[in-house]
Amino acid sequence: MRENDRTAGRYASPPCMAGDLAPDHVDPLGDDPEQLRDVGPWRRAERLRLRSERQAMSVEARKSVSAALARHLKDLLATRFGDMQDLVFSSYWPIKGEPDLRRLMADLHGLGVRVALPLVEKKRAPLVFRRWTPEAQMVRGDWNIPVPPPEAEVVTPNVALAPLVGWDREGYRLGYGGGYFDRTLAYLSPSPFVIGVGLQAAELATIYPQPHDIRLDAILTEEGGQVMFPHESAEQP
Repeated sequence: MRENDRTAGRYASPPCMAGDLAPDHVDPLGDDPEQLRDVGPWRRAERLRLRSERQAMSVEARKSVSAALARHLKDLLATRFGDMQDLVFSSYWPIKGEPDLRRLMADLHGLGVRVALPLVEKKRAPLVFRRWTPEAQMVRGDWNIPVPPPEAEVVTPNVALAPLVGWDREGYRLGYGGGYFDRTLAYLSPSPFVIGVGLQAAELATIYPQPHDIRLDAILTEEGGQVMFPHESAEQP
């Protein structure tokens, strides 16, 4: 990516099943095919391993992780964005053993934050963010993931969570491999502040970053994890 690209360093990905449905998926932003032949199989194997370990966790362990992550996220948001009034915060609906942050979503809503969830309205198009409230009558979206109803307000996030399958200390994220959010962030202006959230045990020595793998703004785990601000010059809402 060019250094003068105003969105440089801002891409990341939320939960997406496209990589599951098409295991030979190639990122639409473009990579070196030879590199992908080496890195792609390794990433698929690591995704399977890390997701299996995550789904094997007990209910109590998952609750503990979710509660700890919610505390760390509240602290980070308050530190960076103050009272958070009218902040648009994109979260996610937990799937496949991901940390459950729905209580945090409700708490932020109560503080005046506008909470949103991403969804696919058109295949191969940028994601749409619909506003969520605790009273929302959820409907089934793509891959059967609950999403706010069609009449919900469409918003643009200032902050977006990116669930992690794996992560490294350079700030790179191993996601599901679908590439939907990468495409989305290329269209968003200004780009949101992106926070990766996941398990401490999902740390990798490296994800072998490719051209489309851009560092997140911050990464949090249940232990606090590695908090990074590699884009301090980015505009805040």
